[in-house]
Amino acid sequence: MKINCLNTFYRLLHPKVATLIASIDRSGKTNIMAAAWTTPVSINPPLVAVSISPKRYTHSLIQESKEFTLNIPSKTLVEKVHICGTRSGREVDKVAIAKLNLKPAKHLKTPVIDECIGNMECKLWGTIPTGDHTLFIGEVLAAYVNEKLFTDSWSENAEVLIHVGGEIYTSPSKPFIRIVS
Repeated sequence: MKINCLNTFYRLLHPKVATLIASIDRSGKTNIMAAAWTTPVSINPPLVAVSISPKRYTHSLIQESKEFTLNIPSKTLVEKVHICGTRSGREVDKVAIAKLNLKPAKHLKTPVIDECIGNMECKLWGTIPTGDHTLFIGEVLAAYVNEKLFTDSWSENAEVLIHVGGEIYTSPSKPFIRIVS
């Protein structure tokens, strides 16, 4: 028997890779938001989309600065990701509380998170209002990754942090299933 889950329909699409979105205010102070609602939307040009509620501080920062970085954490950062996902940058300095190390980006004023295993620098390409969220589409100006963990796709050793929903996270624990055709 199947049950009605319309109120949480979006979790049918989870688990998803957990990400940390960095953005800056007018003074250059960095804010970090945890998000799983991210996806590539074009290869040429290289575009990614992040879905953010207008209630979130990050929403106004991206609208103002027209840029953001998308940072991919490993499972070792789960506590830091949770801190960034459960507090507001309007009230606290999440970079300080989570003890994250920022590194200058190559093409943006917004930094990347050094301890993340992958980073993307994104210039705002467009926005689409979508109900109670806004889809921010970023052109990926640079993408870099730990060379031991990625060769055209994540290696089995990457331990990419996966968000299941709410306060539940996981990471690949079994070897990947590789199909040979």
